[in-house]
Amino acid sequence: MGQVERFNPAFTAVNHQIDNPMFIESHRLAEFNPRGTDVSVVLDLMIHDIDAILSVVNSKVKTVTANGVSVISNTPDIANARIEFENGCVANLTASRISMKNMRKSRFFQKDAYISVDFLEKKSEVVRMKDAPENPDEFAMILTNAEGVKKQIYFENPEIDNNNAILDELETFAEAINTNTTPVVTLAQGTEALRVAMLVIENFKSL
Repeated sequence: MGQVERFNPAFTAVNHQIDNPMFIESHRLAEFNPRGTDVSVVLDLMIHDIDAILSVVNSKVKTVTANGVSVISNTPDIANARIEFENGCVANLTASRISMKNMRKSRFFQKDAYISVDFLEKKSEVVRMKDAPENPDEFAMILTNAEGVKKQIYFENPEIDNNNAILDELETFAEAINTNTTPVVTLAQGTEALRVAMLVIENFKSL
């Protein structure tokens, strides 16, 4: 089951640090290309972010609401979806293939941390908040909340390996076959991503 963004080095560098995210925002924007316009932008672009989100949210999908607009093609060229999970997590996804610039970014918000993944530029950033020490460094960034609790902000830019995600995807699949082990993206996971994508599309029809 192919979901190439799971092998994107910007995502693999931080996916193990994404722990119980409660709000996720994703933008996948592309300049117009006639290729792929025979299907909705959801199956063309958004499904990559759906799969990545499902892989880090340890909860079942509760509800899906969405809107899509056909601008050039006979199928929706721009779409927005809101996915709510049973554990309370909310994911807001936007996909467009009629944008003036390309963008593939996802942001994950969780307790005491914010994680940003740029799939296009292959960059990641982790911003964490921890209890401030009694004697912080003079250059430390300190925030004080309404209760007077002080938090220090830490920035981290993980080292990104320059890999070929498509090659890694194919090699790990071949390895799973040769060693009779579970592939990185299982059939069940790929099926669930497609199921959720179809729920998004069905929401268009009900508008």
